[in-house]
Amino acid sequence: MAPITTSIDVDRPPAQVFAYVTDPTRFVEWQKGVVGGHMDGSGTPQVGEKCRTARRIGFAERSVTAELTHIDTPSTWGVHGVDGPIRAVVDVTVDPLDSAHRSRVTIAVDFVGHGIGKLLVPLAVRPQARKEMPRNLATLKQRLEAQPAQQN
Repeated sequence: MAPITTSIDVDRPPAQVFAYVTDPTRFVEWQKGVVGGHMDGSGTPQVGEKCRTARRIGFAERSVTAELTHIDTPSTWGVHGVDGPIRAVVDVTVDPLDSAHRSRVTIAVDFVGHGIGKLLVPLAVRPQARKEMPRNLATLKQRLEAQPAQQN
């Protein structure tokens, strides 16, 4: 199946948008169900580093580990899940608009099921993600536009 792809325009420069949208410590602010997150490395993220998030799924909190597959600041960032029955593949693109005063954020997410996850992905996970993505990006836009604009 094709990834679930959602875009939104944000009235902030690409560098500011990219820094926010790719910072796992900020996921809790704009992604439904996320209760925590961090990168394992220190400093500038590098390909191969682990991105760890905690998500509330039902009544339980679950730890999710993904590996950074690509990063080209301030344009693209991607991770793929490395554990659990449902592993997300996420690609983030930030495109400059209006001479880099605004940005378009596009997030494409797909899922690979393992074991019971093979049943859950089409029945529950993809439909839920399809509903949540537009809401998540609307929250992302609201949060970013509430911050002062930063130019590099």
